[in-house]
Amino acid sequence: MSKNEHWIDLRSDTVTQPSEAMRAAMAAADVGDDVYGDDPAVNRLQDYAADLFGYEAGMFAPSGTQTNLIALMAHCARGDEYLVGQEAHTYKYEGGGAAVLGSIQPQPIANQADGSILLSDIEAYIKPDDMHFARTRLLALENTIGGRVLPQDYVKAATDFAHSRGLATHLDGARICNAAVKNGTSLREAVKGFDTVSVCLSKGLGAPVGSVLLGPKAFIEQGKRWRKMLGGGMRQAGVLAAAAHYALEHNVQRLAEDHDNAAVLAQGLSQIEALKVHAPQTNIFWIDVPAAACEPLREALARARIRATVGPRMRLVTHLDVSAADVARTVEVFQAFFADWRAQ
Repeated sequence: MSKNEHWIDLRSDTVTQPSEAMRAAMAAADVGDDVYGDDPAVNRLQDYAADLFGYEAGMFAPSGTQTNLIALMAHCARGDEYLVGQEAHTYKYEGGGAAVLGSIQPQPIANQADGSILLSDIEAYIKPDDMHFARTRLLALENTIGGRVLPQDYVKAATDFAHSRGLATHLDGARICNAAVKNGTSLREAVKGFDTVSVCLSKGLGAPVGSVLLGPKAFIEQGKRWRKMLGGGMRQAGVLAAAAHYALEHNVQRLAEDHDNAAVLAQGLSQIEALKVHAPQTNIFWIDVPAAACEPLREALARARIRATVGPRMRLVTHLDVSAADVARTVEVFQAFFADWRAQ
């Protein structure tokens, strides 16, 4: 695709392009060999992220799927289990890695409408100390989950309860910065109560690749062994770490713009009678589309250079490469399409 050919991409916030300033930081990165632990840019990123979120140490890895899997494998041994929401990414969208590669049993639990898991359900699924059962070791939560921000008082209650029952706690923080910005809290406050957290840097923060796993120093050292086994050892990774560092330094608070754009987009689409729009909390929301309209809508959006995953339950995501003008254009295209579609 030509640089002059602008598309509005609403499929995900993973589709962002590095800015010129981020590219400059990547080009200027001082690099070494990260497997030996001597890549300066990677080490700076890991130290910066750990301090920013309030942990002892950090580890850079290629993806959030890998940092989540490393965390699960470091927290749980073969035959152990972790408690997790039915809708959670670590359970539903990561290829069953914990079970396949870690021999860890997931115990999925129904998520509530706000994305939380009832404490009573968590308690009910903790297995007794009996040879017939997998050993319950870990509670894994996700924030945000489907664009929904877990209430901070719930996070405290859930992590306090898990710790009182001898469980460790892990947060899939794929969009934890969105949650912090939405709640108006610091990043340290947003992850308080979690023993470990995976922070994705290649979604709304705009880095091209990577996540950091944060936790106690001994835990991160153990995690590095699992990273190596999983094929995640990288060499001159400082080029990527520099982009991730730039993202954490410059792109956290600007997430509020994505939230605002999502709210404007949702408001505009809610005026279309054929659609049911679920109001966003952050940069992600869903709309219900008549099944008969899906294929012609997909074609109409493509003609207008708008990328979206069209279906009866359709997710739209705003990000740093979607402007207010792009939002206005998208609303216009939807309105024009459904005016013609209803007239048929």
